[in-house]
Amino acid sequence: MAVQKQALQRRAQRVRRQLKKVGNGRPRLSVYRSSKNIYAQIIDDAAGNTVVAASTLDADLRKKLKTGADAEAAAAVGKLVAERATKAGVKDVVFDRGPYIFHGRVKALAEAAREGGLTF
Repeated sequence: MAVQKQALQRRAQRVRRQLKKVGNGRPRLSVYRSSKNIYAQIIDDAAGNTVVAASTLDADLRKKLKTGADAEAAAAVGKLVAERATKAGVKDVVFDRGPYIFHGRVKALAEAAREGGLTF
């Protein structure tokens, strides 16, 4: 099990290393996907802080969703993080998929964030 965890960490670091090369100082939209929920946050690496965050554990989303572990929930989180980002004045981000493949819930979150007004 430790070998799998190390492989995931290496993959996530490889993705982040590439993002730093092409990011040009833009904040990154980082995604964490668990078996029951999905989380997204926009991180300003230059300042070292989180600008906005959203997840399926937010009170307003939790009431609307049947479960936090499907593409519909991921799309709702994507729209919410995009809405909060535009209020905070963030439009351009780089998408940090972490160790996850751009497919399923991660893709649904990214497409909803794009529809919500974020560009990446």
